[in-house]
Amino acid sequence: MKKLFAEFFGTFWLVFGGCGSAIFAAAFPELGIGFAGVALAFGLTVLTMAYAVGHISGGHFNPAVSLGLWAGGKFEGKELPGYIVAQLVGACVAAGALYMIISGKAGFTDIGGFASNGYDALSPGGYSMTSALIAEFLLTMFFLLIILGSTNARAPKGFAPIAIGLGLTLIHLISIPITNTSVNPARSTSQALFAGGDYTGQLWLFWVAPIAGAIVAGLLHKALFDKE
Repeated sequence: MKKLFAEFFGTFWLVFGGCGSAIFAAAFPELGIGFAGVALAFGLTVLTMAYAVGHISGGHFNPAVSLGLWAGGKFEGKELPGYIVAQLVGACVAAGALYMIISGKAGFTDIGGFASNGYDALSPGGYSMTSALIAEFLLTMFFLLIILGSTNARAPKGFAPIAIGLGLTLIHLISIPITNTSVNPARSTSQALFAGGDYTGQLWLFWVAPIAGAIVAGLLHKALFDKE
């Protein structure tokens, strides 16, 4: 249960901090943090919680990460259901907290996109479904390679959260204009459930592409890099 609570709180913080920065601060009049600020916020959520609870649960905070670690032989399959449920619940509770905050703003009418992920008309830059698939697949694959490499027994100790957090920051710097950046099915699900409409209809891509990329990364690392 300690592991599941760690995953719950870690995923909550990722969604609350990352999506919260996009919702409240990205385009704030005159002093908005922009894409770079949102990218850094997502990286900081993972970095901080990896240090806070990573020693308890491994600091996945993402169903794709859990599945990628399983494919790479670093995580037991019997623990996958509990981790994924905890991650989804943490993400959805965070989205609920964000909704309660934004709905208290003067003149509130609706939540808009709510930092959801999308393609075609729902892509910030108008990118196609194919572009979104390629981007989410490749970025999640490299994210898992960073995670697996930096946590390998032969890697320098204590620095993995920094590499992982900076890796996620770079991923967002690349792909916010393409899909608003997922690489995390839990993060995508929580926001789409509140935004509704076409965001829910496009959610499948933000499960399929990240999970496929993560599993490929796990298999590649196991075959090519995880050697003595």
